Amino acid sequence: MNQVLVSAPSNIALIKYMGKIEGSGNKPTNASLSYTLENLRTFVRLTEIDGGADLWKPLVREDLEKIDLSEKGQQRFLKHLANLKDKWGVTKNFLVESANNFPSDCGLASSASSFAALTLAAAEMFQKLNPQPWGTDKKTLSELSRQGSGSSCRSLFTPWALWQQEYAQPMNLPLTNMHHICVVVEASKKEVSSSEAHKLVTTSPRFTGRVERAELRLADLSQALQSTDWHMARQIVWDEFIDMHRLFETSTPAFSYMTEASKQVLEECQKLWNRWQDGPLVTMDAGANVHMLFRHDQLKRFKEYREFFGEKFKILAFEGVKPDVH
Repeated sequence: MNQVLVSAPSNIALIKYMGKIEGSGNKPTNASLSYTLENLRTFVRLTEIDGGADLWKPLVREDLEKIDLSEKGQQRFLKHLANLKDKWGVTKNFLVESANNFPSDCGLASSASSFAALTLAAAEMFQKLNPQPWGTDKKTLSELSRQGSGSSCRSLFTPWALWQQEYAQPMNLPLTNMHHICVVVEASKKEVSSSEAHKLVTTSPRFTGRVERAELRLADLSQALQSTDWHMARQIVWDEFIDMHRLFETSTPAFSYMTEASKQVLEECQKLWNRWQDGPLVTMDAGANVHMLFRHDQLKRFKEYREFFGEKFKILAFEGVKPDVH
């Protein structure tokens, strides 16, 4: 029996992917820059089976969170597998099992890690069955993963990934092994999916000029990170996620992911920064939860934030070392 087990990390975009070119297979309207969250991972087990169709079910493991995919979610996952099978010329069928080590569908980019893990698992399995000279090429795998979930193409690279059009690629920046806190103010499934958000933001009057604003911030942030201008980087990252959330709030119909708890966390972050003139890069994805990234030399500050927010909210906090992902 052929079987593979693979994991892939989530990622957090500091310059956002929000808005896609219609009918392009998730090609973005603007480039995005992300940091890979090595500790937030999806695990996918692929097993060759007899029968007339591919199947999905949750991967059950004590150390993982059980995923409850809707029928629509299952079909989207299996459709991506079918596309990968077509690419490799594979006709066999498979049981797909998947689970996260973190909550799904609440703005923690589980779609990114899930589709990246499925792409990697399929590539490993299919290379056994029908070897291809390009089978393990990261550029190709990133392009294939993008067609299932846009942001997943960035999860194939660490620690920094730049995504422009067809695929992502690694970006060499001096800041590595950063510490990460996610304040989980909302762990339930989102009422508006990220896919729906991509469509709705184009109806916002603020979408005019959005591409230009994002590209300018990307250039400025890249320069700030290269020169380790932390104050500048923090302000750019903050402006970028606020810009994205204003698109949500001005679309037709309008919607919002921010909760009162989200706003409270952001206010506390601002107060702490004003007090110390130091702190993390703060950002939010299409969800209510708040992410914080600390430089490796900010371990003391990271622990202070972890204690401070851990007293009021559920948090996920990781020091900047690579985890054991077996």
